[in-house]
Parts: sequence; structure tokens; C-alpha cells
Amino acid sequence: MKYEKKISASNGYVMFSILVLVILTMIIGVVVTESPLFMALIIIVLFIAKGFFIVNPNSSKVMVLFGAYKGTIKDNGFFWTNPFYKKQRISLRARNFYSERVKVNDKIGNPILINVILVWKVSDTFKAAFDVDQYEEFVRVQTDAAVRKLAGSYPYDNFAEGHQDVTLLSGRDEVNEALENEITERLAIAGIEVMEARIGYLAYAPEIASSMLKRQQAVAIVAARKKIVEGAVGMVEDALSKLSEDGIIDFDDDKKASMVSNLMVVLCGDKEATPVINTGTLHS
Repeated sequence: MKYEKKISASNGYVMFSILVLVILTMIIGVVVTESPLFMALIIIVLFIAKGFFIVNPNSSKVMVLFGAYKGTIKDNGFFWTNPFYKKQRISLRARNFYSERVKVNDKIGNPILINVILVWKVSDTFKAAFDVDQYEEFVRVQTDAAVRKLAGSYPYDNFAEGHQDVTLLSGRDEVNEALENEITERLAIAGIEVMEARIGYLAYAPEIASSMLKRQQAVAIVAARKKIVEGAVGMVEDALSKLSEDGIIDFDDDKKASMVSNLMVVLCGDKEATPVINTGTLHS
């Protein structure tokens, strides 16, 4: 397997000076001697002129001579090289790729919408130019495949309290790291360096979004009720203990049950309690 080979080229300004000198020689020779032989210098002029090229910052030129890879020029400036070289420009700049939202099933089969934000650049020009066709399209297709594989490896979310499984929604750091590793492995064949990969959009598919929202709300309500009941039980226990310790009232089992029932209704109810004055006894 071949890898990128960095080469250098001749200074373009020096060769441009030679080109100007040849042109002047041709013109002076034709004018002074009136000999058409000097017109043959036009071949040299065309030969030299075809070898000029420019390499911009964060760019490169891949040189190919009759199907053979000769190297890559990454230096910036105005250069001249063998006119028979075929020159392919490959940008070395960092690029953003914002993938389309795709509908896939998560680990437990729920349809979700997901896309990815990818920052990448070419690190090996030989692989990008010759190991794949259209490396930019290769990045798009392989990123889409990596996102689909990732989405099927994790559930969107879990609803069991205390559940420790990593999910797409809660485990963003771990999920993004797994996504970056997956894309890096896939794009290595094209000489692509992945600088960053992360989930840009994540949501349930429209057909189940409303149902899953109700489920989330139900789970939240149950969890809240559980906390309320736990707190209310503790408050009732403290109230009964305090009343007994201070000798304010002695409770038999029936009175204690009635007191607990009333306190629990007051503490756990959704609405404010409405006081009722009892002019008799607790048993009336």
C-alpha cells in the first residue's frame, strides 16, 4: 500500500524569467534576422508555460505522470514543474459536514430522527486521491452509515429510575466518543482525519413523539408522587411521635389510624385541604 510522498517543485518566478527571455529572443531573432527559424522557439515557450501552477495556503497538488504517482506538493506559492504532470488539487482545510436527518430505530426498536455534525480534513492526499472515488462523497455515505449503526446500539432513553444503561439522550459524551471512533475507523481508508464528531439533532419520530411525551410525563408524575408519599410518611411519623412525647394526647389504635389518614390526605392531595370542624369526638 502506498502513502503520501511530499515533493518540491522549481521556483515559478525563476522559470517565468526564463520564459520571458525565450520570448524576447524569439521576437528579436525574427525582427533582426527575419528568419522563420526563430519561430520554432514557440514550442519551448508553450512547453515552459504549461508547467506553471499555484498552491494556495492549506491546499496541495497531487502530481501524476502517465498514471504513476510522483508525489504531493504542499508548499505554498508559485511553482513550475514537469509540464507532463497531471495536477490534482486537494484541499487540506478543515471542513464541516452537517448530515441529513435520518429515521432509524434505536436499540429497543423506537423510531427516532438523528443527524451528526462532523469536522474533518484530508491528512493523506494519496489515499484521498487514489484509494476511493470522490472522497467527499465517501465521507457523506460512511458518516450516514456510522450514524445508523450508532443509533441501533443505544436506546433513545430509559424510563426506569436508577437505570444505569447509557442512552443517546443522557450519555452524550460517551455516545459522541463512540460515534467519533466509528467514523474515524471508516474514513481511515480515504486518508481522512476526523477532528470532531457529535450528534447534532436527536428526537423521536413524529408518529410516536406524542405518545413518548405522555410516557415521560407519566414517569415524572409517578416519581414525584413517590417522593411526596415518602416525605408525608416521615412527617406523619414525626407528628405522632412529637404529640406522644409532649403528652398532648394519647392515641389508641383507632385514633392513630384516623390521624394518619387525615394527615396523609392533607399532605398528598393535589388540592388544598378544606378544614372540617368536628364538634363531637373522633368516633362520632
